[in-house]
Amino acid sequence: MALAIFRYQAKNNLVYKEYLEHLRKDANTILSIYEIPFLPISLFKSHKIISGEDKAEIIFTSSGTTGMVQSRHYVTDQQVYLDSFVKAFEFFYGDPKEFCFLALLPSYLEREGSSLILMVEELIKLSNHPKSGFFLYEHEQLKQTLEELESKQQKTILIGVTYALLDFIEEFNMQLKHTTVMETGGMKGKRKEMVREELHQQLKSGLGVDAIHSEYGMTELLSQAYSKGEGVFECPPWMKIITRDTNDPLSLILTQQSGGINIIDLANINSCSFLATQDLGRVFENRSFEILGRFDNSDIRGCNLLVQ
Repeated sequence: MALAIFRYQAKNNLVYKEYLEHLRKDANTILSIYEIPFLPISLFKSHKIISGEDKAEIIFTSSGTTGMVQSRHYVTDQQVYLDSFVKAFEFFYGDPKEFCFLALLPSYLEREGSSLILMVEELIKLSNHPKSGFFLYEHEQLKQTLEELESKQQKTILIGVTYALLDFIEEFNMQLKHTTVMETGGMKGKRKEMVREELHQQLKSGLGVDAIHSEYGMTELLSQAYSKGEGVFECPPWMKIITRDTNDPLSLILTQQSGGINIIDLANINSCSFLATQDLGRVFENRSFEILGRFDNSDIRGCNLLVQ
């Protein structure tokens, strides 16, 4: 499937086609996913990355500080994104109807073009739970809602941007037994960056949970990986992480050494499924992976990752 999509995009994605030409790569001679060149993700800031001639139904934009150039992901078929994140959620957590979703995502709500907001909106809709919803800065209301749901032993997912979860536990300490806490990363310039272990320990202590879950996604992708604790992520079957040599971006690392993160996202069929990110990480034998930080000279992203 990946090879079929690669050949389609090598022909129909003009930016990717030009990139392959510069590398002097003939798509017809590539017979393995480990031979596929990965497009630098930074090109989403300067080029329209799209396969085919269909017009975009929606444009996702990256978050960032004022004056930063935003990545723009032109999505020609929004249903592919909806199917991707719903099936991924079901793969890792089960039927959304079983959950109540509480979202503490103020910085995402306060701008347009967030793929994360669209994802959470759809999960809230699918849950059909009367208490599911977004919270901006209504921490007291969120506390009361969590207490009510806990008293009813309702399975709940609290998904929040990192700094907002920290703000919440500074006001309230909880003992959550039926709630999964999922952080999406990022301080948005609101707080100093923290190592993951310190951050998760604070959140576990403040919310009374045994583990902090995490979501790994980005504007340029239509799929997400999830961690159920300890910062170790797993991909849905149509997404794969491969690491590259930090000194030679065209050479892959097929051992458990750390390297640059390359992502195959087959849901990106209408843009580019083969992306070289600016993240550093390590892939384990069972195909799970961890994020170790970012390249020194890469742009600071709005959803900047925690540095180990």
